[in-house]
Amino acid sequence: MSPGAGPLAVYIHWPFCRSKCPYCDFNSHVREHIDAGRWTRALLADLEHQATLALDRAVGSIFFGGGTPSLMPPETVAALIARVRNLWPAAPDLEITLEANPNSSDAEHFSAYAAAGVNRLSLGVQALDDASLRFLGRAHDRSEAIVAIRLARNLFPRYSFDLIYARPGQSLAAWAAELDEALALAGEHLSLYQLTIEAGTAFGNRARRGEALAADEDDAAALYELTQARLAAAGMPAYEISNHARPGGECRHNLAYWRYEDYLGIGPGAHGRITRGGEKLATQQIRAPEAWLAAIEGAGAAFDDVIPVGRDAGVEEMVMMGLRLVEGVARDRLEALAGCAVERRFGAALPRLIEGGFLALDGERLAATGAGRQRLNAVLAALFA
Repeated sequence: MSPGAGPLAVYIHWPFCRSKCPYCDFNSHVREHIDAGRWTRALLADLEHQATLALDRAVGSIFFGGGTPSLMPPETVAALIARVRNLWPAAPDLEITLEANPNSSDAEHFSAYAAAGVNRLSLGVQALDDASLRFLGRAHDRSEAIVAIRLARNLFPRYSFDLIYARPGQSLAAWAAELDEALALAGEHLSLYQLTIEAGTAFGNRARRGEALAADEDDAAALYELTQARLAAAGMPAYEISNHARPGGECRHNLAYWRYEDYLGIGPGAHGRITRGGEKLATQQIRAPEAWLAAIEGAGAAFDDVIPVGRDAGVEEMVMMGLRLVEGVARDRLEALAGCAVERRFGAALPRLIEGGFLALDGERLAATGAGRQRLNAVLAALFA
């Protein structure tokens, strides 16, 4: 992929939350006071610096993630969008997504975000019943979630919301009913994630002490299969392992990651992949918010690392990301990066995985089957063994 070959995606990370959810292992932090002016200036400076890595490009998407970006002052969001538009030409259908919590105090800012240019809202609902919301440590209740979804539907051209399933004791019948309610509230997109217990989180610490905090493997598999069938029947099939959309409703920003296209990561801990001089560079920013802020204010940049992505690493990244998608990985791009045919690159592992029903390969694409996507970590381990 050469510079200018496709639209550039810009990710902007706001690292702050009101509280830390017990399942969350993202780079998010709770602070009593945040100097919004300093943070606005620092994020703008980071944009200015990283623009030098991606000259002669057009921006196709901006994504405000976190953390809780709906804690950002609307003026900060507006300033960052304006600066992106000043630094790069924008695609006519520029997608600007902001992640938001359904809390009433956050929802009060929704109209200001829309006025600032946000045209896609992604709501972290996570559950549609109060008991599950309490278990997941969410600060909103069911009624706030529904109000926020309806408000998003009225204010933004596009909106989505997340749910987490495979919760402990969750039955197929209960999840089916929750999915039906979600479909009645949904627009063109839903994100449906299996609950996973990550080391270093509050749930991870409790699980180490023996608590069962997620569905077992068999129950999780049955819930996953129900999800796929229910959403496909409703005209919102999976296009990625955890993401469902009506045709044309896919999140274009996230597709840039999964298709291994170029993106800049702005803010603490953000990662980027950018093509320069025919090679892909991996960027990683300082993770701790205060250390990142000090570096930006002191030196104008806060990279923890900027390294070339070698051929083998690039192939691995492209396949790891692309096999999450139903469409898979374009064969011509994969072979151009690998420098050889797909069959040669993966050797005997590839036919075994195809014969086992986990991968499919034709003249156009390498793709995971439904069974392969359900157990993708194991498929990837076998492919790269």
